[in-house]
Amino acid sequence: MERTVEGGCLCGAVRYAFDGEPLSSGICYCETCRRAASAPRLPFVGVRSAGFRFIRGLPVDYTSSPGVTRSFCGRCGSPLTYRPDDSPDELDVMTVSLDDPNAVAPTFHVWTSEALDWDDIAGPPTRYPRSRNG
Repeated sequence: MERTVEGGCLCGAVRYAFDGEPLSSGICYCETCRRAASAPRLPFVGVRSAGFRFIRGLPVDYTSSPGVTRSFCGRCGSPLTYRPDDSPDELDVMTVSLDDPNAVAPTFHVWTSEALDWDDIAGPPTRYPRSRNG
């Protein structure tokens, strides 16, 4: 039996589910993620697009940079997903929007070159100054 993971926004207006195990789990320090989350970093879980679905409400989409669409709750503003156009089979779900964020621990850090000076990076030892692809 395949595992189903659920999550949603702060106010409960938008809920989602995905089937299967996560493909990856990391923490991003880029300026765009920081601004989208209003936080110094943004943890995310990579999942297969085919297994992901909204089960209550629909989020608002925002093109945050060329080729990237983020979704968030239009009522409470919670960031929910990150979808790059160049990887249509995968999307990232914001880890802290999961019902059980402790179930998926991060294994790497990305865009550490953009981390804030006062934000000490701790946790997984794998660190990429930019994306994992270069």
